[in-house]
Parts: sequence; structure tokens; C-alpha cells
Amino acid sequence: MRGTECRSIGVLAVAVFVAAACAQSDPDSRTAPPAASVQRDSASVARLEGEARALARTDGCTSAGQCMTAPVGERACGGPREYLVYCARTTDTAALHRKLADLRQAEMALNQKTGAASTCEFREPPPTQLVAGACQAR
Repeated sequence: MRGTECRSIGVLAVAVFVAAACAQSDPDSRTAPPAASVQRDSASVARLEGEARALARTDGCTSAGQCMTAPVGERACGGPREYLVYCARTTDTAALHRKLADLRQAEMALNQKTGAASTCEFREPPPTQLVAGACQAR
């Protein structure tokens, strides 16, 4: 093979690879998951988040240093959707973090199933404060 033929084949191979990659990422080219399945998974994510929020107590702290944050959910691009503020003194922290881990896994699976997209900025936990014995974000 001559040099120009090799380059032409290389360029063609790259073009085929790029086209295949684009076809795979094109939402119209893949089969959408059944609506009932997405609805069930969305309900599971909502239930897990509600259970996590119910575990997180904000009252009962005696100092701002007892106020903590925990990541909630998983955006499609990665990282938590938001942070939950709680009082470590009155919250079963282990149970809360287990529930939040279950939520994260469920939301990651839902995002993958639906091909969800999100922004990709890094979200930091908010600073916390203690107001009248209750933890809150500043």
C-alpha cells in the first residue's frame, strides 16, 4: 500500500468510528425504556429521597460544629444534585448515609436508563449555621 492509501484508510476508519459513536449517543437512535419502568424507577428515587429527608433531623444541636451536610442524589453528569443539612447529634448518621447511598445508586441507574443529561459544574456543600438550635444552610 502506498502512503496516501494508508492515510485515506486511516481517515475513513476515524470517520466510521466517529459516526458510530454519534449514532450511539443520538437519543433518537436508541430504544426508549418502557414508560412504566421509568415511572417505577422515578417513584423509587422519590421514595428513597423522602426516607432520607425523614431521617435527617435539623434540631437538637448545641453548637454549629454539630451541623453537617450530606450529598443527595446523583446528577447525570456526576456529583450530587444538592446537599442535605442535618444535626449529627440527633440524626442516625449511619442510617442516613446508607439511605443516601441507596438513593444515589437508584438515581444513577435511572439516569443511565433514560439517557438523562445535566450540567457538569462542581457543587460544593453549603456552609451551615445553627439558628435557635436548628441546623440550616447559610
